[in-house]
Amino acid sequence: MNQPNLSTRQQAILDYARTHGDVQVEPLADSFQVTPQTIRRDLNQLCQMRLLQRVHGGAVIADGIENLGYGARKLLAADMKEAIGERAAELIPNDSSLIINIGTTTEQVAEHLIGHVGLLVVTNNINVVNTLRRSDAIEVMTAGGLVRREDGGIVGEATTDFIDQFKVDYAVIGASAIEEDGTILDFDMREVRVAQTIIRNARFVVLVADEMKFHRKAPVRIGNISEVDYLVPDKKPPHEFMNVCAEREVEVIVAAGHKMHP
Repeated sequence: MNQPNLSTRQQAILDYARTHGDVQVEPLADSFQVTPQTIRRDLNQLCQMRLLQRVHGGAVIADGIENLGYGARKLLAADMKEAIGERAAELIPNDSSLIINIGTTTEQVAEHLIGHVGLLVVTNNINVVNTLRRSDAIEVMTAGGLVRREDGGIVGEATTDFIDQFKVDYAVIGASAIEEDGTILDFDMREVRVAQTIIRNARFVVLVADEMKFHRKAPVRIGNISEVDYLVPDKKPPHEFMNVCAEREVEVIVAAGHKMHP
């Protein structure tokens, strides 16, 4: 849908962001054959209209109430999510049990678990099932409940009841937004209830989150970073948040490097 008071270039930028989830200054400047400063002005105007939200090097769709579609989320920060998935999978030992939650980043963890052996994986994510069923060395159990057509997530009371039957070694969870005080947030109340049940039924909790999660907003509280044992981001989180992690003894393992000491 076209927005009033936008130039042709600004409308094209907005349309691209809606499809892909984010836009970057340098590629846009090359595409439109204008200076990066011109693109930054366009992005600033779109942000002032609350159509986009600025992040380092570009902007993302403003999403304080409604989440991005699955296709856009899958494309958004894809390289970052792959690095996070690889690093988080290294935390999971062979011959252990775990729950993997809904999310495009948790799906990347599943991709990098294929080489593991002796795992029992419980999940409410059909995409994780389709990934891990290729392995003869991993047993997969699927939660029952309502299947969301848009992303293959399984949610609802039946899902939480199913997960409540387990006590696993590890949980791998994602989130839509993380605030500097340690609050972990999402959009769907049903998904949040499942996530809370997963946290409660795991001995160790691994939260995977790319840097954009620290710049986003979401309305429903999952919990607090104090309920997490390991945070795996792609880059070092904001300083205030790192202090909160230090106070609450959360180990931060940056995917691109080594453990960060706040």
